[in-house]
Amino acid sequence: MSPIQDIAFVRYQVTDLDAMAVFLADFGLHTVARTDRALYSRTTGPSHHAHIAELGAENKAIGIGFFARDAEAMAEVAQRVGKPIEDNPEPGGGQRVRFTDPAGFVIDLIHGQATHVPMPARQPLGFNAWNGRKRLGEPVRLAPQPPCATRLGHVALLVADFPKTYAFYCDVLGFAPSDTYWAGAEGNVIAAFMRCGLGDQWTDHHTLALVTAQDGRNRFDHSSFEVVDFDDLVQGGEWLKSRGHLHSWGVGRHIQGSQLFDYWRDPFDNKVEIYTDGDLVNDSTPVGNAPFSLEELRQWAPPLTPEFMR
Repeated sequence: MSPIQDIAFVRYQVTDLDAMAVFLADFGLHTVARTDRALYSRTTGPSHHAHIAELGAENKAIGIGFFARDAEAMAEVAQRVGKPIEDNPEPGGGQRVRFTDPAGFVIDLIHGQATHVPMPARQPLGFNAWNGRKRLGEPVRLAPQPPCATRLGHVALLVADFPKTYAFYCDVLGFAPSDTYWAGAEGNVIAAFMRCGLGDQWTDHHTLALVTAQDGRNRFDHSSFEVVDFDDLVQGGEWLKSRGHLHSWGVGRHIQGSQLFDYWRDPFDNKVEIYTDGDLVNDSTPVGNAPFSLEELRQWAPPLTPEFMR
């Protein structure tokens, strides 16, 4: 059983907190705390924050927060990594264990953090499918607005040493593969979509994705936030476009994970995704293994852009 229940937050360093705050508001996140050095933003869900931006001299990804399954699981990880359990000094409090993964990302394992009352969010729209009419006498009328980011879903990492990083997340943090990619020979795994291994409990197809960095640079490929439904995804994208933000790729549907997706760039060149309708899996779900190809990124979507691949 994985000691990790879910992803908690992503952490970036940026050169301008004001510019990040403007983008995040357009992206559907909400400021919950701010100092002269950091900005903490939440989704509509109960988690205290899902995005941290720290002021610094350069723009880069710093790390990831995960929620421990319980206090015993936190203690187990603390022992494995040889780091103490300490009071969390950041907004939301609780306790944390802080360490780094083999790619150099700062990992915060969090337990007992304060939560919020969920913010209002509309229900997914009823859909009049040919074999089951559900929207009866109810026209669809949506006002232009940012996407409704309901939760942080996953983060994808590009890593220089894939075998070492993959082993760490499996052996130390209890992640399990849902799908893997190989190149050249079938045993040469170069990428993995990884779920929290929670037994029979249904969980996201991937909370973490690891991909071999062809240029040897450890970095985030993207972080990803779940929105209400397909209309929210598309209309949210139209809002971001109207606000002058840079579109990266989409709209489309992935193969591994099945998510409907759309990718954007924040002002500091970080790729961020909004998605809906992702797969749920558990430990009984068969693990897929496919040869790596750019065509594996989509069931349908516009052509891949050079912007998306940088």
